[in-house]
Amino acid sequence: MSWKVRFCVLAIRPLAEPDRLDVLVLPVRPTDRAAGGEAGDDAPAELAPAAVTLPDGTAEEAAALVPVARLSGRAGEIRTHLRPGRSPGRLVLLGVGDGGESSWRAAGAALARSAADETHITIALPADVTSDAVRGLTEGLLLASYRFRMAETDDPPALGGVDLLLAETEAYESAVATARTTAAMTRLARDLTNTPSSVKTPQWFAEQVASAAVDLPDLRLTVRHPAELTAEGFGGILAVGGGSASGPRLVEMDWHPANARTHVVLIGKGITFDTGGLSIKPVPAMKLMRKDMAGAAAVVAATLGAAALRLPVRVTTLAPLAENMVSGSAFRPGDVIRHYDGTTSETTNSDAEGRLVLADALAYAVRQLKPDLLIDLATLTGANAVALGKRTAALYSENDELAADLLAAIGAAGEAAWRMPLHTDYVEYLGSEIADLYSAPAQGAGSVLAALYLREFTGELRDRWLHLDMSAPSWADGDQAELTRGATGWGVRSLLRWLASLD
Repeated sequence: MSWKVRFCVLAIRPLAEPDRLDVLVLPVRPTDRAAGGEAGDDAPAELAPAAVTLPDGTAEEAAALVPVARLSGRAGEIRTHLRPGRSPGRLVLLGVGDGGESSWRAAGAALARSAADETHITIALPADVTSDAVRGLTEGLLLASYRFRMAETDDPPALGGVDLLLAETEAYESAVATARTTAAMTRLARDLTNTPSSVKTPQWFAEQVASAAVDLPDLRLTVRHPAELTAEGFGGILAVGGGSASGPRLVEMDWHPANARTHVVLIGKGITFDTGGLSIKPVPAMKLMRKDMAGAAAVVAATLGAAALRLPVRVTTLAPLAENMVSGSAFRPGDVIRHYDGTTSETTNSDAEGRLVLADALAYAVRQLKPDLLIDLATLTGANAVALGKRTAALYSENDELAADLLAAIGAAGEAAWRMPLHTDYVEYLGSEIADLYSAPAQGAGSVLAALYLREFTGELRDRWLHLDMSAPSWADGDQAELTRGATGWGVRSLLRWLASLD
């Protein structure tokens, strides 16, 4: 990809270099943070003692500024003090809240935006800063400084470089490295999702995955083309992709370390553009359908991240890729599709295409890969946003432990999901008179029924399967916290947290 992507450079250092102290950032925190919780706007704050020696008089000057600036220390609060003719030329007081990872992530994101015009800043971290806090700060800085532009002019500013000052760097190097990898993989998912569909065909997506995997020789990559999909019986993927001049693909990627004791299969919906097919979408709903492969982008990026971090868990990713277009060869409402496992679906709506490609991938995973755990991510339904809003994914699973573990990882990563019910009474709505299943029943509860439909393809793994409907949080309408306008890369951070927690 050759678009204009901005991403700040970050290093951790034991001592400041005098010529790189144009902008010095000093953390400020509420004085009552030990009591728990965030301080109110009117609560007193204090300068956090730095882990390194600061230039003469800097700490005292900053400490005197805190009450004058009426700082509360809440995460993301920023005040800048100019010092003409002196070094550093600017002091930035940065609120870091209660000192937890999420507060530091918010602080890093706010700083990245406030300092977007800077080529370099230096942050003097507190002596008692934790590794989790450093990870949060690093992720916030890197994620909020992301930019994606194709225009030749008006390149938006983004923070250029950051030094983190610590007395002892070794204890924090792993946290920074993990945050860097996590942010880089999130950036990859954002890049893939942001790329216009005039470029982003199924073939192009598969080529980008292959290119990203080149530096990770332990990864095994297989790409199935239309002829192979036909020979092996992937009827759902072929039906959805049949109306496009750009044929469908199935990307399979496997990270299999020798010490792995758990095998996870990740599946992501990869519709590179969705017109709705013959059940065509209105123009406003179609405009952003380049994001309809955000699930595939997330699972691919998470698997690459697992390999880069050398996590001791086997991860196999399936990304069924298709472009849902209108043509004489497009599938029709009322068609009956035969999936990989022989199950048939009567298609009630060609705009409910994502579940058809996922059904093939789920059936293949159950029959051929036989994993311990099965997870799918999909920009599946608009009902997700109706129920939970723009920032929260819908989570479905019959496995309480798996659901709790994923929700914990999602929360720690700074993303959001809410567990939704799989109502047994609704299963009867899936019954078709001429096929095994209706693809999209008309009884409402769209997100729940889509999850119940997918469950029909999980076979013996039904009690070890989890589905995330993440259509709404895959896209941000504006900058907010560590998110930037456009694709969010939702799920990459959460999946990497969860995979790292597995034995």
